[in-house]
Amino acid sequence: MKTPLFFLLVGCLYAGIAQAQLLGASPSFAKLPTPKPGEAVATFAGGCFWAQEEGFDQLKGVREVISGYSGGNLRNPTYEQVGTDETGHAESVQVYYDPSVISYSELLDAFFAGHDPTTLNRQGPDVGRDYRSIAFYRNPAEKKAIEDAIQRVNESKHYPNKVVTEVVPFSVFYPAETYHQNYCKLHPNQPYIQNVSLPKVEKLRKAMAGKLKKEGKYNS
Repeated sequence: MKTPLFFLLVGCLYAGIAQAQLLGASPSFAKLPTPKPGEAVATFAGGCFWAQEEGFDQLKGVREVISGYSGGNLRNPTYEQVGTDETGHAESVQVYYDPSVISYSELLDAFFAGHDPTTLNRQGPDVGRDYRSIAFYRNPAEKKAIEDAIQRVNESKHYPNKVVTEVVPFSVFYPAETYHQNYCKLHPNQPYIQNVSLPKVEKLRKAMAGKLKKEGKYNS
């Protein structure tokens, strides 16, 4: 018999596949928003995208966050294909934000606080290259900002090991299936969300106090 502990340990992949099976029919995919005038776009991968999406969505200046896939070669991948760890893609999020309110450097602070950037191809119970840590850059200034942020994190000794986050030029981002979007908000009582995702969101919120849309206790 599969216990609740089993469902926690198997992680994001099996929880997502179970959700897809419940839906039955072929899922629809989310659409990418069009950036508004003055907006910028940033893309990150840091483990299961459910927590990453919810964490970035907490920040002032962030209008929208989309869960999806980036870093690989397969066009228009599905969740199940990415989960095979053979597409090269990682679960990723794309952040649409106002740089006059929150800077790219501050987004990097949130990124490095919201997951463990020192574990290679793993975040908690989620194992595989599809859960690797990546900061995608769109120009030389962003690349330098990522490298500077990695240096700050390493020098801070906040983590016992060195950062292994990949610094990768952005190529393409594929939106994930619709049922993955806003997953934390829609399924707050799911065991994986309670035990894995929300603690990551809390870490990010604690690190980014003063930059949150709503200060105080999360979901209060």
